[in-house]
Amino acid sequence: MTFRDLDLTYVESHGIPPLPEPDEQGSVENEGARIWYASHGSGPAVILLHGGMGNSGNWGYQVPAIVEAGYRAVVIDSRGHGRSTRDAREYSYQLMAADTRAVMDRLGIEKAAIVGWSDGADTALILAQETPERVAGIFFFACNVDDTGTKPFVFTPVIGRIWQQHQKDYAAFSATPGDFDALSAAVETMQRTQPNLSAAALAGISVPVAAVLGEFDEFIEQEHMTYLAKTLPDATLHDLPGLSHFAPLQAPDVFNGAVMTFLTSILR
Repeated sequence: MTFRDLDLTYVESHGIPPLPEPDEQGSVENEGARIWYASHGSGPAVILLHGGMGNSGNWGYQVPAIVEAGYRAVVIDSRGHGRSTRDAREYSYQLMAADTRAVMDRLGIEKAAIVGWSDGADTALILAQETPERVAGIFFFACNVDDTGTKPFVFTPVIGRIWQQHQKDYAAFSATPGDFDALSAAVETMQRTQPNLSAAALAGISVPVAAVLGEFDEFIEQEHMTYLAKTLPDATLHDLPGLSHFAPLQAPDVFNGAVMTFLTSILR
């Protein structure tokens, strides 16, 4: 039977499957923070960047599949999230892109494909804008590139369940387990004004991009993803029917299949 958790009740009762034992893990000091990472498997590098308030464990359904397909899966806890720390400065996608480069440097990865989910997608896009030679391509899942791309926030039980999971994970992993609300406020401040990429800026990002959105995404407008795919020079648009912002957890086979198709097209 094909696994489905469309309403995230399985996540609510069982959590997300843990990541496999890594071949290498550690942390790197960068720009006032200690950034945690783990590397699994061997082959062409695929970096997975999670969304806001999440952590690398959100990729529990993806890492084993990527490793089995013959790639090296690298997960990173964004600054202040999971096992990573943060300093007092304001969040920016540029700062998180620099953190990603620091992990790549530590692991000796000159170039990688990036799978980005929500905030992780924007981090990947900024990384490609700043250092395109480091990015083989971006699986850009469910994020906006300016303030026209977001829907008005409407709370749903699904959002409540993933938020509860994020709170549990933060309490378990963070060196500052009482700071979840402060982190949330800091991330929200960034999201209100960033990124703010013009059409001209997008036209200058030349790496291959798969612009991907679930049919029922709770946060991102479908028209915005269409705009992104049309404006980036080397982009394709992909819909995930019946899924939402949480597709990697709702239907791992569907999400992973889309990821594998993209990786095969750029990592030949």
